[in-house]
Amino acid sequence: MVSLGASLLSAAALGAAQSFRAIPATPADITVRISEIDLELGPKLAVKTRVYNGQAPGPLLRMTEGKTVAVDVVNETYEPEMVHWHGFFIPPDVDGSHEEGTPMVQGRDRRRYVFTPQPVGTRWYHTHATAGHNLKRGLYSGQFGMVVVEPRENPARYDLEVPVILHEWDPFFSADKEMDIDFKVFTINDRVLGAGEPVRVRNGQRVLFRILNASATTQHRVALAGHFFHVVALDGNPVAVNANVPVVEVAPGERVDAIVEMNTPGVWILGEEDNRMRGAGAGIVIEYAGAQGPPQWVEPAPLTWDYTVFGGQQKPMEPEARIPLVFERQPEGHGWTINGKSFPHTDLIKLPSGRRIRLIFDNRSTTPHPVHTHRHTFEITKYAGKSVSGVFKDVIVVPERNTVEVDFLANHPGPALFHCHQQFHMDFGFMALMQYS
Repeated sequence: MVSLGASLLSAAALGAAQSFRAIPATPADITVRISEIDLELGPKLAVKTRVYNGQAPGPLLRMTEGKTVAVDVVNETYEPEMVHWHGFFIPPDVDGSHEEGTPMVQGRDRRRYVFTPQPVGTRWYHTHATAGHNLKRGLYSGQFGMVVVEPRENPARYDLEVPVILHEWDPFFSADKEMDIDFKVFTINDRVLGAGEPVRVRNGQRVLFRILNASATTQHRVALAGHFFHVVALDGNPVAVNANVPVVEVAPGERVDAIVEMNTPGVWILGEEDNRMRGAGAGIVIEYAGAQGPPQWVEPAPLTWDYTVFGGQQKPMEPEARIPLVFERQPEGHGWTINGKSFPHTDLIKLPSGRRIRLIFDNRSTTPHPVHTHRHTFEITKYAGKSVSGVFKDVIVVPERNTVEVDFLANHPGPALFHCHQQFHMDFGFMALMQYS
């Protein structure tokens, strides 16, 4: 067995075992256990990492909109951890960000979080621990999983649902990327390409692919040879226009829901468009019933990914407040600033309660940034100079040397974190707190 990472903790660091917090009298609806395992990614290929419930991705969780859930997080490691419920409208004390006031789950301890899941759609859960230069912590680890929040009434509009969760392993500092991170191994779901069971489909099925980029740092472009994606939702939120595209592009933290009409029998590869990443594992086999032979890859048609394709042209309401946020790299080093300051010294982003707010993201760097608002969904109103309506997200890529404008209603009081979802950028200053006035 080839190990792709050393143990997170030395024996000396473990110390004496501590007792777990007392188990509540009533059982939880969901229990998330954080532990360290040797995770098998393929034949003779494993990585030592932290995971949820003994697997990575963690188990697919299903919740019902409006039905309160109790979640026990049990930390079986010896370091503090945090589970963030990404894309949910829930209070800050359970959102999963210690900057907002959610208590950390200390090593060898447990905590219960109770919240009412909303809105409906593809959400996810993941660690919100700071990694810094430690490429074994945070989202470099296996602490991530998908959540589907179901409506109370859910008529099926597809025949099969397939989660597609992208992640990378064996990270290293890349001098070619100005102190950013690169990876040696890539997976979709729990295996490298060819090592796991194929997704088995039948001719004529309508398959819903829920695509999640659970990467710490890497943007992906995914294609399914011989097929088109009919995009129905971005970040779990229905889009105004269900466009057909040959490639789906997802930055860290983003999700795309797409229906695929299975009308091209064969054995195909659903995978990363980039040959190096796909060759290093970023793919999964799609096998039609009765089809045989090696899986085939066909280069997709060229596509420039554009959020505005999925929106309308309705003029947005005028906002009641405008807040400019300028993103820049620090003059020296590898840190980042928002309006000239790095976290924890960034200014509070003050939100007038109950108002329609327009955030103006001004990226003055040469790096695109996938920025994320906790506990809020925003509507894109202008993307790189193009006006748009009806596209609602919680992560958006702000292109290099460009500007994006988004609107949201400030109706979830309490502190809410705003940050780049690229782990290395977030850990080195690209973060601020939004606070209601």
